[in-house]
Amino acid sequence: MIRYALWRLLMAIPVMLVASSVIFVILRVLPGDPALMIAGERATEDEIAAIRESLGTDRPLPVQYIEWLGAALVGDLGQSTFSGQPVTRLIAQRLEPTLSLALPTLALSVLVSLALGTLAARRAGSLADKVVTAFSVLGFSVPPFVVGYALVAVFSLWLGWTPVQGYRPLSDGIAAWATALVLPVLTLSTGYVALITRVTRASMVEALSEDHVRTARAKNLGEGAILARHGLRVAAVPIVTVAGIGLALLLGGFVVTETVFNIPGVGRLVVEAIARRDYPVIQGVVLLSAGVYVMVNLLVDLSYTFLDPRIRY
Repeated sequence: MIRYALWRLLMAIPVMLVASSVIFVILRVLPGDPALMIAGERATEDEIAAIRESLGTDRPLPVQYIEWLGAALVGDLGQSTFSGQPVTRLIAQRLEPTLSLALPTLALSVLVSLALGTLAARRAGSLADKVVTAFSVLGFSVPPFVVGYALVAVFSLWLGWTPVQGYRPLSDGIAAWATALVLPVLTLSTGYVALITRVTRASMVEALSEDHVRTARAKNLGEGAILARHGLRVAAVPIVTVAGIGLALLLGGFVVTETVFNIPGVGRLVVEAIARRDYPVIQGVVLLSAGVYVMVNLLVDLSYTFLDPRIRY
């Protein structure tokens, strides 16, 4: 397993290189010049050229990429062209709101989807199964920003239970922190719950029809033990796989959710950087996201050997 993990880490290197090179080229090809954004409309050509020279955007693309990549390998993601601050510092400043949004979303999504999927599989064909299936289809089909605005309209504007927008750090108290995150977490988890619930139901229906489950029922084992030990354990591999793949949807949802609810997280940082053509910030966040996604996939693959011992052989 250690050898396999090391091999997967080595395979992550070309993935990171491809991701960084693609975003590097795309940013330079798209319309927009950071020098013009910094100089303003009344700047002369000489002033714009001087800014390009200071930013290094006047040099050939291969030279720019090699210099940026060499610095990134030692942990230097460059400096923001707008604020002049190191990109690593800007990302670190925005991590708390994003992690505060991500961790409760992951916990809520997994717990709710496992419960709904198991309920639907246990009562396949019943009204409860149809309701859960309809929720899964609807939740996966509706865009996150629509869900967010609908929740704001009901719980913030109509009922007045939660703030419309904004973020309260954990240092302000757990109550204030949790109140500000209720709607963003619900918005972000809706699609994720729908995705995992559908897979959980399908996997559990198949697992509960296996011979060993019928044998367990014949031995009068409790229904809870059957669902946990003989159902979820067998169905865990596809569920974990889809949960890992769904993380890509979650990463994209941060941008939308943080923008809708005005949360100063990493997703909002990307939106601001794109508007300002702040290339180093965009490249740094994309590289970080690719690294997180690669590590999650590695952990998912390693978890297979624990969830299903047959995979080891």
